[in-house]
Amino acid sequence: MKNKILNTLPLNTDVAALLLRLIFGGLFFYHGYDSLAHYKLYLSYSKDIIGLPARLAFDLAVYTQFFCGIFIAIGFLTRIVVLPIAFAMSVAVLVVHAKDPFQVKELALLYLLLTTVVFVLGSGKYSLDYLLFRKKL
Repeated sequence: MKNKILNTLPLNTDVAALLLRLIFGGLFFYHGYDSLAHYKLYLSYSKDIIGLPARLAFDLAVYTQFFCGIFIAIGFLTRIVVLPIAFAMSVAVLVVHAKDPFQVKELALLYLLLTTVVFVLGSGKYSLDYLLFRKKL
């Protein structure tokens, strides 16, 4: 009997993609929902960035987190919807927290790097993408 724990091959990449999507998408959904629930408070902390008025930049970030988080979690257009999140996290790391210490920008950087993993891995077999776009035999 082969030892699956010590084996270097993946146990199941489709399950890994599902877990990653649920965790990653769920966290973004949570942040987006929290921002919507406390909209006026968080909006008051916003500033004009990348040439956009504060309210528009905040709205784009919140809706990106909320809706892209849902789409990633359910595996709908996964590789496409990680792109706005990658952009938002790039702005967070390179613009919003540019002068902050590493510990402040660490979470945004982690999310940015995870967008790459989700993009490369794709949505996997347990996703709406698979149901909608798989090749019919």
